[in-house]
Amino acid sequence: MENKYITVAYKLYTVENGEKDFTEEATKEHPFQFISGLGLTLDAFEEQVKNLQKGDKFDFIIKAEDAYGEYDDEHVLDLPKHIFEVEGKFDSERIVAGAIVPLMTAEGQRINGSVVEVKSDVVVMDMNHPLAGCDLNFVGEVTESRPATSEELAEVARMMSGGCGCGCDSCGGGCGDHDCNDDCGCGHCH
Repeated sequence: MENKYITVAYKLYTVENGEKDFTEEATKEHPFQFISGLGLTLDAFEEQVKNLQKGDKFDFIIKAEDAYGEYDDEHVLDLPKHIFEVEGKFDSERIVAGAIVPLMTAEGQRINGSVVEVKSDVVVMDMNHPLAGCDLNFVGEVTESRPATSEELAEVARMMSGGCGCGCDSCGGGCGDHDCNDDCGCGHCH
């Protein structure tokens, strides 16, 4: 199976209880890009677009269980307030309801959580993916689909090993983990 370099412009709608809500957009100027066969995007999404050609349009729904799973109340956790301290002081500027906070699991995996509420002794965090429990409706067009070059595959290998190789100062070249919070133009920063 060959690895394809694929870019798509799309509008994403979440579908919950029959209600369709616009969620995000990848424009033709800034398309979503990935290389097939490497597990870089949802399997169900890749399955839908990998055999399409440049210029082909699409409109499909991925069920929640094939996307980010069902919403799980057990993933809403009360975490001790002290883990959000910076130099011995609770980080009240960043740890507020609605904030997305990068955390690390006991296994060292980076995950993002959403602050639900700050109480006197705990912070209530929702560790569900923001799109958990939603069916996803992708409507768009393939803007590029061709065999991936060895350089592109090498770039992905660099990115997956912790650095994007962009050399930008804002992320120190390590924005492959997607939390430098700057857009240096390398296409990997968020």
